[in-house]
Amino acid sequence: MKTWMRHRFMILLVFVIVMVAASATVWRLGYRQALTQLVEQGESDLALAADRLTAQLQRYQELAVLMSSHPVLTDLVEGRGNPRDARMLLLDAADKTTALNIMFADIEGRVLVSAFEGPDESLVKTPYFMRAMHGALGTHHGVSSKDGRRAFYYAAPSFAADGHVQGVLIVSVDVADVEDNWRGDGPAVFFVDEEGLVFITNRSELLLWERRGGDVGLVPPSGAAPPFRAYTQAGHELWRLDWGDYVPKRGLHLVQPLPIIDLIGEAVIDVSPAQRLAGLQAAVVAALILAFGVFLYQAMQRRQVLAEANAILEERVAMRTRALSETNVQLRREITERQEAEKALKKAQEELVQAEKLSALGQMSAGISHELNQPLMAIRQFAENGALFLQRGKEEVASDNLSRISEMAARMARIIKNLRAFARNESEPMGKVDLVQVINTAVELTTPRLKADRVLLEWEPHTHGGAVLAWGGEVRLAQVFVNLINNAADAMMEQEDRRISISIENAERLSVSVRDIGPGIEDPEKMFEPFYSTKAVGSSEGMGLGLSISYGLVESFGGRIRGTNTERGAMFTVELDPWNEEKAA
Repeated sequence: MKTWMRHRFMILLVFVIVMVAASATVWRLGYRQALTQLVEQGESDLALAADRLTAQLQRYQELAVLMSSHPVLTDLVEGRGNPRDARMLLLDAADKTTALNIMFADIEGRVLVSAFEGPDESLVKTPYFMRAMHGALGTHHGVSSKDGRRAFYYAAPSFAADGHVQGVLIVSVDVADVEDNWRGDGPAVFFVDEEGLVFITNRSELLLWERRGGDVGLVPPSGAAPPFRAYTQAGHELWRLDWGDYVPKRGLHLVQPLPIIDLIGEAVIDVSPAQRLAGLQAAVVAALILAFGVFLYQAMQRRQVLAEANAILEERVAMRTRALSETNVQLRREITERQEAEKALKKAQEELVQAEKLSALGQMSAGISHELNQPLMAIRQFAENGALFLQRGKEEVASDNLSRISEMAARMARIIKNLRAFARNESEPMGKVDLVQVINTAVELTTPRLKADRVLLEWEPHTHGGAVLAWGGEVRLAQVFVNLINNAADAMMEQEDRRISISIENAERLSVSVRDIGPGIEDPEKMFEPFYSTKAVGSSEGMGLGLSISYGLVESFGGRIRGTNTERGAMFTVELDPWNEEKAA
């Protein structure tokens, strides 16, 4: 037993050593890779900050070059200029560019004119003035001894006609104004001069600190050295710092020379994200190894248990096999019952669909029954009149009545045919239809009812200049307009003034509008739903199918029907495609 325990302890110790070694290796590799990525990102950020700084200073350099030969300034050197005009010129330029000061000096270094208060002493010994006197652009930076203000200086020579330098234009830039645009932005970036003095930075903690050799640290003018240590890791220089909350405690140090402004750009990139990433990778590897160890341990434990459970398992397998056989038989029986139930359900659904069709047919027949009543009364009247005319020997008039009876019967047959076609989802062939004639037919069918109810119908077919041809079915279109006219008349039954107007608009699509002066549409969203009606409950004309039938008929032609409320009443518009030869072919 002791041997077994000692063996298990040794395995556990080896496992822990392997896990720690693997995690440490992964951490080092991950940290190295993350530092490489930080270097790429940091170099990009440092280059961006350097470009930003040089671009901001570049405009002052260009200002010095452009203004150095201005006539107002060169006249001062020749003794015929106006100092007041020259000062106003420099002051205007300084205000527009936010320059700290702009000065113009002669070759002796005396300031002839200045935008603001200039130095009293000569500039002849300043490095930027001396360089400008040699005909080159002078650049310098420094800290003012008067107010401690940091400034950049650009000196551009002004050449006389003979090519000699006759004066120097100096533009000074307040570095604090430049820093205000990017203070606290991005990583900690600072620019140092050749002596190691931090002259420009986006972190005020680093301002005017100077690194003096080795790892002594950054020493401010007061002489107090803040915590600082530089070391190399994975081929990169890292700094351990304690300079404040806005400077990383441990950072990657990057350097980029900037000879154009005589400074060196440096950046300290926080490495804590790289450490966290490497730690996370090491933790994942450790967790995987630990999980593998636990799995391996459990596998070893289960191996012992499996040997003991093998016999029991075989017995249970046999029992389970018998149970599965019984369950299989039961499942087959249930499948057979379900298939029979599905067949019964399908049959019931087919019968329900057929019942719905028959119900819809009965509802639509009841809904247009009033459309057949008036022609029947007209046929009866024409038959009685025809009999009287025959008795009186007026055979021509009687023949005319019989012809009109025949026409009425044909129209009734067409109406019934349309109802049956709609109920059975049947349709007559699409073809050329004269909209004017169709509306005339609808008006003719509804005229007796409109006269009886004192409804004025405004319809002028002659204003359309002949036939207006559309795609559709003549009988079904007539039924649509009969429904729309009757609905408009029904809507105005509760008022004295009753008027319906019909018009055709011949545009890209043909449009027929039926307008009334009734109370309008109560619920526009439901008006085309079957059985929706605003008529009195129990009314024989309140089936609510007219608009639903019309909607289906117009849609079958590829058209569109819509209803809207106007300032007074409602307007239904039927849109149809115009007929053309190409479509017919």
